[in-house]
Amino acid sequence: MNILAIDRSTDVLSVALSMDGRVRDFSVDGADARGADWPIRVHDFLAVHGLTFCDLGRIVVGMGPGSFAGIRGALSFAQGLAIGIKAKMPEAVSGPIVYGLPSAAALASDDRLVAVIGDARRGLFWAVAYDGVKTVADFRLTGKEDLVAAVPDAAVVTTSDGARIGETLESLFGERFAGSLPPSAKRLAVIAAAHPELSVPEPLPIYLSPAVRT
Repeated sequence: MNILAIDRSTDVLSVALSMDGRVRDFSVDGADARGADWPIRVHDFLAVHGLTFCDLGRIVVGMGPGSFAGIRGALSFAQGLAIGIKAKMPEAVSGPIVYGLPSAAALASDDRLVAVIGDARRGLFWAVAYDGVKTVADFRLTGKEDLVAAVPDAAVVTTSDGARIGETLESLFGERFAGSLPPSAKRLAVIAAAHPELSVPEPLPIYLSPAVRT
């Protein structure tokens, strides 16, 4: 099965393709990731590998937490593709095409316990912990004063919000803080291919705080 994975939960557009047991990927950092031409980049990426959108068996989208506009844009793009694929090839499609995985899962590691922490704004943080691909502590909101207690003792700590909360995490966790990385669509594609049961059909964004005016 050809799996297209997309993550736009940060200011990095990350795209990956799982095909024939191999994963190819690309990413665009900064302003270009928010440009209107990114779906064309995805189309061209597939074309380079001899595929069209109708050759996809599954589209996996990072559900966040993260950028409201980025996550909704990626999900809308995937849902629009699914409508087109089903309309063009109704006899070949059974069941959902669009699935989701938490973007935070892309920061998990196969061989250690990892806690992923993000900036939930207004003085709050979100935290989730993974042992390999298994969720061992689900998403929760907490203040700075309770953040250490929200993380398993043996967990390495990482984030995709390093510019905003990296110094705070380093001060709280010291050597346990492994730094900051954006979620990787390549990692999501690998998880989706190896553990299809973890993908959520008809996904919605992960929002842990109510929307506020900015």
